[in-house]
Amino acid sequence: MATRRSAEEIQRPLDEYRQSGEKRTAFCRRQGIPVTTLDYYLRRQALKAQPRLARVKLPAQPSGPEATFTLVLRNGRRIESGWNFRDAELARLIRLAETL
Repeated sequence: MATRRSAEEIQRPLDEYRQSGEKRTAFCRRQGIPVTTLDYYLRRQALKAQPRLARVKLPAQPSGPEATFTLVLRNGRRIESGWNFRDAELARLIRLAETL
């Protein structure tokens, strides 16, 4: 079974790779690590850098037909609707919107 590497042991080759300017295969051959391992670490680090959702509290708003919900995406698109979502439906809408 492979041993787990610490965060520092993972970060060191990633920093060296970025500073080297070499192609992945050449760098990995020189370091003696599989390209798939380097790719896995790079992908995992990129996922950690992505912004996460934050819990917010909304002020109480009227629940009549005049109440609206607006979701503004990073690319500037907006989704506007009446506020008739249950928690699970709203979470699903946000997950779908993140893929746009």
